[in-house]
Amino acid sequence: MNRSAKLALLTALTILLFGASLMAGKVWVPLSAWFSADPRWWIILELRLPRAILGLAIGGMLGLSGAVLQGYMRNPLADPGVLGISSGAAFGAVAAIFFGVGGSLPALFGSAMAGAGAAILLLGLFVGRSASAVSLILAGTILASLGGALTAFLISISPNPFATSEIVTWIMGALTDRGYAEAAWALPCIALSAALLLTTGRALDALALGEESAKSLGVHMGRLQVLIVCAVGLGVGAGVAVTGVVGFVGLIVPHLLRPWFGERPSALLLPSTLGGAALLLAADSLVRLAPGANEVKLGVAMAMIGAPFFFWLLLRHKGRILWN
Repeated sequence: MNRSAKLALLTALTILLFGASLMAGKVWVPLSAWFSADPRWWIILELRLPRAILGLAIGGMLGLSGAVLQGYMRNPLADPGVLGISSGAAFGAVAAIFFGVGGSLPALFGSAMAGAGAAILLLGLFVGRSASAVSLILAGTILASLGGALTAFLISISPNPFATSEIVTWIMGALTDRGYAEAAWALPCIALSAALLLTTGRALDALALGEESAKSLGVHMGRLQVLIVCAVGLGVGAGVAVTGVVGFVGLIVPHLLRPWFGERPSALLLPSTLGGAALLLAADSLVRLAPGANEVKLGVAMAMIGAPFFFWLLLRHKGRILWN
């Protein structure tokens, strides 16, 4: 099967899962109700369509970000969380909830984006003029730890149990009750992030030959690093601002698609975008079908999938080192 056929198949799967996301839930809405006077059509229009659009956009952005970061860092365990930007955005949103302005979408979104922006600035300060991927990973690890610690601090001094409950619920990550307003705020940032990241394919291919080879082919390492960090920060910040923290998509998807589309970084960018969208749509549909009155949080479900997958990757990587 050639690349075009594989892309067509992946696109069809994503469209199918988008449709399934509109149908699945505590109230099942069959295809026959879509084109009739069935009152369940309003469930799709008002509740599930904006949720599916956000799942499609955020999943695609996370999958694309993971593929770009793994190509740039030449590290199969890299994902958007490694830069600490998601932790910064989460802290910004938690701060908005803590100070009582989390009920306002513009305030919540602006605070989360400010947190992501602060993380980007701190990354720049920590890394300095170095364009080293190792420096970026170390700085990202520091920022992730700092963001997590500050978030835990706000939870620990939260003024009332209702704010604490809201913060904890939000951190778990979910698409529940997200509407067109959240989509209108997040989609422009995500679209710009994806457009910027898709331009990095040629540079990532050159970088696969080594930094010196990439420089000889005209790749400006410092400029590439700034582009990737800012684009990932823009998309991840917007995603975290409207859904909370949803991890592991960027880690899982490139690994699942690499056997199909090859090791070349540029060949993996578009498939990872489609694959990330498909994975998040499938996960969001499944959490709605879980038994019980309440949904399983999407971030929790992805962590339950992603943590064992991460452990398997680590063992496989360790096994290769031992055999070599």
